[in-house]
Amino acid sequence: MKINFIRRVVTLSILTLFLLGNFKIYEILVGDLSSSVLFGKISLSDPFAVLQIIFTGVGVGASAISGALIVLIFYALIAPRAFCGWVCPVNLITDFANFIRKKFGFYENFIKISPKFRYLTLILSLIMSSALGIQAFDNISQVGALTRSIVFLSADFFGIFIVIFAIDCFLGERLICSNICPLGAFYAFVGKFSLIRIFHTSENCTKCMKCKAVCPEKQVLEQIAKKDFKISSECISCGRCVDVCEDNALNFNIQNLKEKK
Repeated sequence: MKINFIRRVVTLSILTLFLLGNFKIYEILVGDLSSSVLFGKISLSDPFAVLQIIFTGVGVGASAISGALIVLIFYALIAPRAFCGWVCPVNLITDFANFIRKKFGFYENFIKISPKFRYLTLILSLIMSSALGIQAFDNISQVGALTRSIVFLSADFFGIFIVIFAIDCFLGERLICSNICPLGAFYAFVGKFSLIRIFHTSENCTKCMKCKAVCPEKQVLEQIAKKDFKISSECISCGRCVDVCEDNALNFNIQNLKEKK
């Protein structure tokens, strides 16, 4: 079964659980991606949102801190930027926008920004949180706004969808997720030592470059066909490259086990 299909099922399943929980149909997950309760007992918090609160100088409750640590440790251990590739609903829209770009030949990027720009937005989010005394990114976050519109069935969804789709379809390829969103930078830092990573075996590679054609973060595949290497933590662990590689040159592996072979 294709990895890309499985991750779509995961994303939609999480959103469905939030939807069922918020409407008290089946209360496994209640809340949204910023703050939620699992099984009615375990508090979960967005670690980047909590970090912004800390920078505002406002006191943070023990449940918020413990919830943020649970989420942080989970994403730190599992795989680089698993949140971006497997959980965040914005990814669904940006993938659709990218499909439409290719389908109708909208190849020109009117706005060209380096993927490193998201690290600047990460720093600016924390500086502005401290200066303004509010969660700077969370107050304008496309992730939070979209998630809430879905899991609480808000009509705002249509407006948010159109804005995200239009930016990624007409202004720049994967502009929001790959170049602007500070969460991408945050989880790239968090995932540096994740256990599950994608490894490249150069001796198997036939230089077909199918992997680069489908990768949403092409800079992580710069060494393809040149040497054996571990894909960097800027990878969103989406598995597209693994799905299209017919040479068994790209595969998910547990990091320490692979490196000891």
